[in-house]
Amino acid sequence: MSGNTFGRLFCVTSFGESHGPAIGCVVDGCPPGLVLSEADIQPDLDRRKPGTSRHVTQRREADAVKILSGVYQGATTGTPIALLIENTDQRSYDYDKIKDVFRPNHADYAYMQKYGRRDPRGGGRSSARETAVRVAAGAVARKYLRQKLGVAIRGYCAQVGPLVLEFKGWEAVEQNPFFCPDPARVDELDAYLTQLRRDGDSCGARVVVEASGVPPGLGEPVFDRLDAELAYALMSINAVKAVEIGDGVAVAGQRGSQARDEMTPAGFLANHGGGTAGGIATGQDLRCAISLKPTSSITVSGRTIDVEGHAADVRTTGRHDPCVGLRATPIAEAMVALVLMDHYLRHRAQNADVVPPTPRLPG
Repeated sequence: MSGNTFGRLFCVTSFGESHGPAIGCVVDGCPPGLVLSEADIQPDLDRRKPGTSRHVTQRREADAVKILSGVYQGATTGTPIALLIENTDQRSYDYDKIKDVFRPNHADYAYMQKYGRRDPRGGGRSSARETAVRVAAGAVARKYLRQKLGVAIRGYCAQVGPLVLEFKGWEAVEQNPFFCPDPARVDELDAYLTQLRRDGDSCGARVVVEASGVPPGLGEPVFDRLDAELAYALMSINAVKAVEIGDGVAVAGQRGSQARDEMTPAGFLANHGGGTAGGIATGQDLRCAISLKPTSSITVSGRTIDVEGHAADVRTTGRHDPCVGLRATPIAEAMVALVLMDHYLRHRAQNADVVPPTPRLPG
C-alpha cells in the first residue's frame, strides 16, 4: 500500500489499523533543538479522542502518545521522531454481522475492489482512527510554528447538519464538546444530535480553520501552491467532500470589485482570498473550511450487496459517530499545521536570504 507519507521536508508516515494493537507515525525532518515531550502532544489528542461526549463514539481510548525516538534530554535531535498510540478498547465482534456486506458510501466496497481483501473491523486502514496520529504529528509542527514564527492555528465547527453556527468568538469554542463558536446554540445542538441518535441516523458538518501569523511568501506559484496543498491535505481527512479557501464557492457569485482584497499603506481591507494569492501566502490570516459527509455506519437499514455480489440489506450496530464533524476540528488544524511546517522549511531552504523591497502589510 502506497500513499501513507505526507510532506516533502517535514514528512509524516502513518501506520496501523483501527483494531490492531496500535497506530503510529514517524515524523522526519523536524529541526533539532525543539523542546518536546509527550505533554506537548497529548492535549491535542485529548481534544480529538473518542468518548468525549455522549454524541460521539463511545469507544474508550486514552490515546496516550509515546515518543519512541528522535528526542533526547527533552529536545528533538533532528532524527526521525516515532510516535505510538496503543489501541486499548477494540470490540471487533461488533463487525461480525457486516463482515460479508458493504456499507453504502463507506470505503468497504472500493477497498475490496482495489486490494481484493479487507479488514472489516472498524474499516481497518481506512478508519478515521488513523487521524489520531496526524493530530500527534500536527502537534509537533504546531509547537515549532508557534515558537519560531508566532503562528497560531485554531478552528471551530460552523455547521452541524442543517444548523449553521455563527462565529461569536474563540473563547466559546473550547467550552463545549461541539467546538461550537456560539454558546447560545449549544443546547440546540445537543437536542438535534440526541434526536439523530434516536433515529439511528447521521449528519454532515462544516469546520473552519484559521491560521494567524503566517509569514508571507510560503507556497509556490504553480503545482505546489499553498492553497492547493492545503486542499490536498484537508481532502485527505476521512469523510471530507469539499474544501474551501477564503470565500470558497461564494466567489462564483461575486464581482471582481467585491472579491479583491484591496490594499492601503495601513494594510489589507479584506481577506476574501483566505490569505493566499497566486498560490503564495500574503501574510493575512489563512482561512480554510471543510465539509464532511454523514457517516455511513448507521442503524437505518439500507440496500447493498454482499462479497459475492448478491443483493443484501445492511444495518450497522456498534459504536459510531453520528456526526464525524464533531471531532474533526483538531484533525483539520493538524493538517494545516503540517502543510505550513513543510512549506516553511521549503521556503527557508531556497529563500531565507530574500529581502523584499516592498514592506509587509499588516493582515
